Amino acid sequence: MKPSYKIISLVAALLLPLVAAHAQTDSVRLGYTVRGTVVDALSGRALESVHVSVPERHFATVTNADGDFVIKSDKAIGTLVFSYLGYKTLYQRTGDGNMKVRMSPESFQLAESRIISADPLEVVLSAIYKIPENYSSHPELLECFYRETIRKGSRYTYISEAVARMYKNSYRGGFQADRTALEKSRVLLSQRKRDTLSIKVQGGPTIAMTFDVVKNKDLLLNQKELDNYVFEMQPPTYMEGRAQFVVSFHPRSSWNSEYALYNGTLYIDTESLAFTRIEMSLDMSDRAKATRLMLVRKPLTLRFTPRELTLLITYRPGADGKLRMGYFRSTMRFNCDWRRRLFQTSYAAVNELVVTDVREPAVPITRQEMFRVNEVLNDKAAEFLDPDFWEDYNIIEPSESLEHAIGRLKKQIQ
Repeated sequence: MKPSYKIISLVAALLLPLVAAHAQTDSVRLGYTVRGTVVDALSGRALESVHVSVPERHFATVTNADGDFVIKSDKAIGTLVFSYLGYKTLYQRTGDGNMKVRMSPESFQLAESRIISADPLEVVLSAIYKIPENYSSHPELLECFYRETIRKGSRYTYISEAVARMYKNSYRGGFQADRTALEKSRVLLSQRKRDTLSIKVQGGPTIAMTFDVVKNKDLLLNQKELDNYVFEMQPPTYMEGRAQFVVSFHPRSSWNSEYALYNGTLYIDTESLAFTRIEMSLDMSDRAKATRLMLVRKPLTLRFTPRELTLLITYRPGADGKLRMGYFRSTMRFNCDWRRRLFQTSYAAVNELVVTDVREPAVPITRQEMFRVNEVLNDKAAEFLDPDFWEDYNIIEPSESLEHAIGRLKKQIQ
């Protein structure tokens, strides 16, 4: 039976205390900062999750929901690289003040009919066969920024952020030896008495490691799981100037799986046959199966209704040309209501992690310091009020709505 990666824990009438901070990281001081906004050159629409990096360096981040970014370096930054699915990769000088970056869509110039006619399952199987060649073949120690947010309706009730280390073993092996550890973290919790339900997300930054689909083949990329799905070729696209196969998948209509399956899309480089981006959405047609996968525990009298679990994983090339995970985001939406009450309350939990730097040497994380899959970040994080918390780190810039939420939650605890 396929393993389930349950991540949501519901606790009634519990406001969590703030605990002591973890040790400070020893990463290089990042004294140079560049800020800016990335938009579509034609429509002016803000572009979210654009990858922003310093050329020939490891420093990187992504844009937020407003298209804003902040990136830091230990040396002056003269040029930044911007890459986004379906858009031309852009190298732009930083200049003075905030950058305004306009990205243009990439027009597809190859013979689409030839690419679309390829057998989708054969493309996927070929990409699986090429994983040892296309992905990092040696251990790496990655510095990451991680954020969790939870909303009750439209109001944020919980925000936590962390700097984490992620030790990734070679992609030639499994993910069991991979580990994460916190270096610095903080949390804000709603203090409203009417928030009678505390939502805990289990696993913290380890969630991204668990859902590394290319490495954890139990999720999708093994023959038994592939048999559960139908694969179809979609119109191709570009990523970082390279043509991509686009393969969609969905559960077989006649298949009676013991567990919830996924709908999704695989992006595969047409030359190297490397998976570059994976999008997955849990099939909600059987709510009981979806609940068994998502929910750890809940109060006896609470009813839990899953609505959405979506995953996004992108893979980035390093200086050696090999790919490794660059960005991860999960979105979980669900409703909760207490029995004998008329209305349900909607909740949304978003987790995201971006790899911001690569450390040398790749020192493994010990068992004593590792963050375990059954641990909860807001049980470990320190209070939120340190104004210099991100002084030496790349982060995902908070969106305007998140900035407002942080301000309101701070007022509650002052």
